[in-house]
Amino acid sequence: MGHVEIPDTDLTGPVGLRGAPRPRTAASRNRTAALEQLWRAPTAQRDPAGRAPARRKPAAGPALAALTDLLGLAGPAWLLLRAGDQPRPVAAAVVAGLVWAGLRGARGRYTDQPGTGPGDALGPVGDWLVLIGLLAVLHTAAGSPVDPATAVVAVAPGLLIATAGAGLRRWQRSGRRGHRARRVLLVGEAPAVGRAAERLNSGTDHGYRLVAAIPVGTARLELDGVQVPGRLASCPADDDVTTVLGGVYAHAADLVLVAPGPQLTGDRLRRLGWGLHEGGVALSVVSELTGVAAERVRPATAAGLTLLHVAPPLRGGPQAVLKNVLDRTGALFGLLILAPLLLAVALSVRLSSRGPVFHRQVRQGQHNRPFTMWKFRTMVADAESLKAQLAASNEVDGPLFKMRGDPRVTPVGRLLRRTSLDELPQLVNVLLGHMSLVGPRPPLPEEASRYDEREHRRLAVKPGLTGLWQVSGRSDLTWQETVSLDLWYVDNWSVAADLGLLARTVRAVADGRGAY
Repeated sequence: MGHVEIPDTDLTGPVGLRGAPRPRTAASRNRTAALEQLWRAPTAQRDPAGRAPARRKPAAGPALAALTDLLGLAGPAWLLLRAGDQPRPVAAAVVAGLVWAGLRGARGRYTDQPGTGPGDALGPVGDWLVLIGLLAVLHTAAGSPVDPATAVVAVAPGLLIATAGAGLRRWQRSGRRGHRARRVLLVGEAPAVGRAAERLNSGTDHGYRLVAAIPVGTARLELDGVQVPGRLASCPADDDVTTVLGGVYAHAADLVLVAPGPQLTGDRLRRLGWGLHEGGVALSVVSELTGVAAERVRPATAAGLTLLHVAPPLRGGPQAVLKNVLDRTGALFGLLILAPLLLAVALSVRLSSRGPVFHRQVRQGQHNRPFTMWKFRTMVADAESLKAQLAASNEVDGPLFKMRGDPRVTPVGRLLRRTSLDELPQLVNVLLGHMSLVGPRPPLPEEASRYDEREHRRLAVKPGLTGLWQVSGRSDLTWQETVSLDLWYVDNWSVAADLGLLARTVRAVADGRGAY
């Protein structure tokens, strides 16, 4: 925020700051006009020599992402076309790679903003289907001798690489937002501001930091640790803009977040937006729509109204098929690669305490169907019979049972839990189709029997080996926090998001927090 020189003006008394605005008078209108001139004054000192500020170098991220997509499709395509004895494999692979990178760029896949096009809910899968159509047109127009079935197989690896890259970029963007949080000034009626402030302050996985709030109307606003630099009248007033801008400059905010309501109608909000944009301040509007990923929301206008179209959650289609293929393939490769580690863990469990190596337990899967889940045993053999004696020591609310320092856990089991190695046998469940690599945790039958309608929605998808709960605190989460994370995943999952969660799981497992 640049320095502002305050001119010598006869401005006395409060102008909407630190108290409710007063009725408009000729004197107050003069003060408002003077302040509006002040807010429109330049906020950055120009270089005395008149030199223009140096331009930032363009980010290398989009170019690197495009190059990754191009090579990720063209390289495997060339190998597969050559292995299939197809004519001119190099030319065909290069053309397919260029079309793929150009298509992804045209659909905005290399920007930081989520797409809003009609096919954006499918992500890379939707792009790949469009690519197949374009290549079919080119194949027919050019009379290419390449076998169409071989060509489709040849470009399939490009989809997997693009999906993995999209998940990685999303994870990196979320990390950058966490380091450069935007300073937010909330404006709205007290109840709406309170709800928005509670949600902003309850999470740290977003790029917004609430620094102040300006309520509308006379209702009392109680926010711990949040400054209230002013208040807007219940009805539109001439000093709405100056009051909000005063709060912006006083707290170095770079975003005004407005919660609309009966006292902050569309016309009043539009006029406030005019003043904020003239003052160089960004404006966003809070929606009561929660638990919906940005990729599922598409704005539109009709009859002067701003509409938000919400795409339905993914339950079938290409992404569901791709998720199933990735689950089975990943589980198979995981079991093969980790075979020596699995054998070593099995021996340590068997030699450290009496009882079987594996702990088999009935869990509730997708659509509340029971299945037998496999884990390495981490407790004494009669742990289930001792559970009733420890019920009073349960440290979490809801139907779950968790306790730190559980006496039933063996020394080896404590190490396995901290490193999550006890979960690896669930790769067998993934291979059999009972579970997914990413999803909600599978509940016990007695837990699922106590679910209400909201909690029962967790069972709409396959349970997972890892998920949002794993990367967000694991056993340190409350029951309601766990349910909220699971419900968000159930409604907003995508293959790209799954790959990002798998990458974050590695960091969460290495950290070890919340594992007991």
